Amino acid sequence: MPSIDLTGKVAVVTGGGRGLGLAYARSLAAHGASVVVNDIDGAVAEAAAKSLTEAGGTAVAEPAAVGTAQAADRLVARAVETFGRLDVLVTNAGILRDKVLWKMTDDDFDAVVTTHLRGTFTCARAAAVRMREQGEGGTLVLVGSPAGQRGNFGQTNYAAAKAGIVAMARTWSLELARAGIAVNAIVPVAATAMTETIPAFAPYVEALRNGEPLPDFLRKGEGFGTPEDCAALVPFLASDAARGITGQAIGIGGDKVTLWSHPREIRAAYADGGWTAEALAGVWHTSVGAEPETAGIPAPKLPEA
Repeated sequence: MPSIDLTGKVAVVTGGGRGLGLAYARSLAAHGASVVVNDIDGAVAEAAAKSLTEAGGTAVAEPAAVGTAQAADRLVARAVETFGRLDVLVTNAGILRDKVLWKMTDDDFDAVVTTHLRGTFTCARAAAVRMREQGEGGTLVLVGSPAGQRGNFGQTNYAAAKAGIVAMARTWSLELARAGIAVNAIVPVAATAMTETIPAFAPYVEALRNGEPLPDFLRKGEGFGTPEDCAALVPFLASDAARGITGQAIGIGGDKVTLWSHPREIRAAYADGGWTAEALAGVWHTSVGAEPETAGIPAPKLPEA
């Protein structure tokens, strides 16, 4: 197997103070990258950076609430001022404000879209500007979610933002290809404070916290594991071993890694001269709509009690 060595590379990880973000930062540092750890909580960011350096890595903290251009510029500037360059950006920062459509407020919607979607946009833009100036390529890793791929009850804001992030990854992979900048979305599934709110997963997350391993039906069947199980994908995508991989949505969790399909037409029907509403009604259920697509994240297949 090829060796993954990121010595000399510099990475920024947003939302890197805890959970999946911290796992990404640790994995990057363990493979030799210097890391700027961002978190909205300064104490959390400092503690995370300290844990990386105590483990033998190189890291600094840069607290900021992502979303604004000013915050994005600060993160890129910290990387350049401290380490001289920027090679990798991981846009992990996120929040939840879950409510069903008729109860979701404008503030609930705007807060999530600002952090996830606008935060990804502003940070990626600032990073792309710097990477293009350096002229040596780079890597953008945008963090998506199964909710963005399939929709999820009570997550209008989060699902919309995460779907948009994958669309931006595909678009930017085209726009930045000539500059040698790879752009991919990752779709992690892990035991975190977010997934603990899913009733089917809650008892297993609690057991994991108490030192019990996750069972195989979760690690393999559901692709559900720890944040550390998702972390290897980030240094891989940042490495020379991933050269040429761009514009992809890659899932990881537990013992499972997957490639998500891009949306595509799956069935078609034709009518000479175009369609009328009546003609559509006459053929829908026997042609294009014979096997409708599902919506929502499938319920976990738990073993029978």
